[in-house]
Amino acid sequence: MTSYTFHVPPPCNEAVEVIFVDEDLLVVRKPAGLLSVPGRIVKDSVLRRMQAEYPDVVIVHRLDLDTSGLLVLSRSRPASSDLNRQFRERTVSKEYVAVVDGVVNDDAGEIDLPIRSDPDNRPRQMVDRSNGRKALTRYRVLRREDNCSRLQLTAVTGRSHQLRIHLAEVGHPILGCDLYATEKAFRRADRLLLHATCLGFIHPGSGKWLEFESNSPF
Repeated sequence: MTSYTFHVPPPCNEAVEVIFVDEDLLVVRKPAGLLSVPGRIVKDSVLRRMQAEYPDVVIVHRLDLDTSGLLVLSRSRPASSDLNRQFRERTVSKEYVAVVDGVVNDDAGEIDLPIRSDPDNRPRQMVDRSNGRKALTRYRVLRREDNCSRLQLTAVTGRSHQLRIHLAEVGHPILGCDLYATEKAFRRADRLLLHATCLGFIHPGSGKWLEFESNSPF
């Protein structure tokens, strides 16, 4: 029998910050603890909040509940189609900052491990070298301190939980991760220490490259 996580997160009182808005799209800074889209139980989400002011917005990609940072939404059907194509073709630039357990020895590297859903433990994902979908993460060490490492992460692919499971698989789970970290690493932080810091894509209307940055709150 498939098991589901029915954890109900506490209400998120932090506001969604609008970084950029025009007739085609909306770029926001999502706080940790807020869903990107309404869930089975909790309906409060970035999408619901933004629709109150911008009724035409549509989500084109998501961040996990516990991940904070930059998120883009579209405001027209042509913009949705174009942004979805860019995500599908992996031309969107997505960078994150994370603090992970332990000292990462290599200054930079890649984690190339295929991922699929774990049907017996949803919403968890799992590494499956035979049947998983390709998932590639690049990392660079920004700083090492107190038995932890601050990393810059580039998600080449955009699989669900990709960064969290990749880092856990190589022995450096993200601090505060409730799904893949060890109990000790989970308790080292009061939130998931993962933040979407940079987002770059081609504007679906003007054709110009746009790039946005958001400093890590931790």
